[in-house]
Amino acid sequence: MLWSLIKILFFVAVVAGLAYGALWLMEAQGGVQIVVAQTEYTLGPLESAIALLVLLVALWLILKLVSLLVATLRFINGDDTALSRYFDRNRERKGLKELTASLNALAAGDGRTAMVEAKKAGKHLNRPELTNLIAAQAAEAAGDHKTAEEVYRRLVEDDRTRFVGVRGLMKQKLAEGDTETALELAKRAFALRPKHEETQDVLLKLQAGAHDWQGARKTLSAKLKQGKLPRDVHKRRDAVLAVSEAKDVIDEGKDIRAREAAIEANRLSPDLIPAAVMAARSYTEQGKQKNAERIVIKAWGAQPHPELAAAYAAIHPDESPQARLKRFQTLVKANPDHRESRLVLAELHIAAEEFPQARRALGTLVESDPDVRVLTTMAAIERGEGASDAVVQGWLARAVTAPRGPQWVCANCNAIHAEWTPICNNCGAFDTLAWVRPQAQEVTSPAGAAMLPLVVASGAPVSQEASAADEPAQDRTEAEHDSSDDTAETPVSDAPEKRAS
Repeated sequence: MLWSLIKILFFVAVVAGLAYGALWLMEAQGGVQIVVAQTEYTLGPLESAIALLVLLVALWLILKLVSLLVATLRFINGDDTALSRYFDRNRERKGLKELTASLNALAAGDGRTAMVEAKKAGKHLNRPELTNLIAAQAAEAAGDHKTAEEVYRRLVEDDRTRFVGVRGLMKQKLAEGDTETALELAKRAFALRPKHEETQDVLLKLQAGAHDWQGARKTLSAKLKQGKLPRDVHKRRDAVLAVSEAKDVIDEGKDIRAREAAIEANRLSPDLIPAAVMAARSYTEQGKQKNAERIVIKAWGAQPHPELAAAYAAIHPDESPQARLKRFQTLVKANPDHRESRLVLAELHIAAEEFPQARRALGTLVESDPDVRVLTTMAAIERGEGASDAVVQGWLARAVTAPRGPQWVCANCNAIHAEWTPICNNCGAFDTLAWVRPQAQEVTSPAGAAMLPLVVASGAPVSQEASAADEPAQDRTEAEHDSSDDTAETPVSDAPEKRAS
């Protein structure tokens, strides 16, 4: 309110001053005489003031016209002028408007419109690092992969957008299934921006898929150094890569390197079942039975597994069933209440023809956890105790439709695998396989009911019903018809080679 009053008073003062000056000029004597072409002009004081004001305005207009003429000549010459800046601002406003329209269309899922608007914006804006990014995203949204690839290649040429271009090309190659080219692009993207977590994960997955275990371990170490991976997870995954490297070395026939890799993998993660199995077998081949037993017992305490029992049995392959039963007591003590410990003891008692003890070792598994292996083991116990064929065949009939028990299941896609692998064969996820019960029983466990021939000493009798559990469900009917046959000899040397778990 006060400020408004001050402005009004100032305006009144200015008007009063001008009026007073005009009045003073009108009453003043004298004037200005101007002679032009022998013509004399006499101006009074007020007229002289008005003429001076008009002259100043005319001079200002002349200067502006001259400036406009000079700017026009410079514009024609290509120089940066106010006129050029005026047109530049107009183009920039138009380009920003089109860029906004492109972003809106892209957010709405209209890739085609986004591409058109981005192309228009690229003509009006001299910002290729911006318009090319939008154009690439719009092309991908529209499904125009060829245009998207062309734009990404242009982005690679600019230092400011090189990483985005390489990453975009990498994703294009992954979508096309060209993993070899995608791997090279992932390495380049990782070199440009080592701390980018998604690039680290893609590179690790591609290196593992290409069996580049050394490169994958370096990438894993980089994730640890940059704080992108907990130390315990790094240790576990590094062990997975080490045991995968060991498997490849074994396939190449390089025994010494295979042993070293297997022992290193077990050192990194003692509870990793495949690493423990490979390390135990490596020590067994070197004649270091004590080391092999120590590794298996430690892994058994973390998670009992049929492959661990098989590796433990292979340490002394020629021992008698009674000696093996006594030696296995040390193993099962590491986890005595686990179902795998009960099953192993039951199978060992069957091999030693101690069928009542086998029944006691099996405990309540028949009622609480009746899977294929439990039921076939029970059938072998019944046969050993002299039960009738109808009783034995009844247990085998139940085994045909029973759950298959724990298997290697991918935690990411729930795919069931016959053997452990570092990468899921279905979804390609890394280190996601776990020995658990699958949600959908589809595949019989390769190391399930076949444990009995592996823990039986050479020359020990084994019930045919027990070994029948390793047959596919569709063939088990024939085993039922033959269940009345006498027991067959199954030496350890004839047992199927177990895959690394």
